[in-house]
Amino acid sequence: MKYGLGSLMLAGGLVLSSGVAYADVLMLTSSAIPDNGTLAIKNACSDKQRSPNCVGENISPPLAWSGVPEGTKSFALLLFDPEGRAPAGVSHMVVYGIPASVTGFAEGELSQPSDKFVGGKSTMEKAVYFGPGTPPNTDWHHYTWTLVATDLDPKALQPGLTREELAAALKDHVKGSAGLVTRFKHP
Repeated sequence: MKYGLGSLMLAGGLVLSSGVAYADVLMLTSSAIPDNGTLAIKNACSDKQRSPNCVGENISPPLAWSGVPEGTKSFALLLFDPEGRAPAGVSHMVVYGIPASVTGFAEGELSQPSDKFVGGKSTMEKAVYFGPGTPPNTDWHHYTWTLVATDLDPKALQPGLTREELAAALKDHVKGSAGLVTRFKHP
């Protein structure tokens, strides 16, 4: 499996910046998709005006997490496609300010604004989930979900941060992180 250097550096950098010993292991899972499993067509983007590659309904998959590190006050959740728009990749979702009391999202919940998170800014300039839109006749793209536990108050960060701005804002505030890799290619 190949990953973009940028996504690995972001995930590794967020983990290394914490310097924390872990009592539990933070785990990110989906009841609909196993790690390295395939996203359903309904999870693909639906904005056919933006791109003919959008063949789905833009319904975010269900996600859940456990093993929350002690001292966690909020979470950030990112979705990144390292193979998209080479060499930079595509940020499909940047949300943060998720209160520590939240332990997951139901199917479709990340596809619309919510009081459970602060919307950042994806590559498509969306503040919510924007599903895969791979071109026809291309190989599998890997969609890396990264959950980051932080010691920041859920309201500490302003809306509209990009993936890179969020990474800078989280420096020295990471308690732990977990990932889930899913795959998609144009049907």
